[in-house]
Amino acid sequence: MALTIVDKELESIQLSAEIREKALHKAKEGYVMALLEVGEITSGRAAKILDISRIEVIEMMNKWGISLFDDSQSLEELHQEVEQAALILNQQIS
Repeated sequence: MALTIVDKELESIQLSAEIREKALHKAKEGYVMALLEVGEITSGRAAKILDISRIEVIEMMNKWGISLFDDSQSLEELHQEVEQAALILNQQIS
């Protein structure tokens, strides 16, 4: 994944390689979090892109104020998903 930011004001700033890398890393993190927030990618895919664990993505989502849950779901739909997950888990354990 290549991120390119074209901005004359930013290009005019003289940065060390270390600071430039840190800034690019933060830009990539922001881009991935924006994609995650609008539902274009999953937390698992975000973890792969950022080369971190899914738990770290979830922590990052909290930092960025991104909900773990689909806010468009009703409480009943969420309850059904939890029940389905429990059934699958119980089948795998048995």
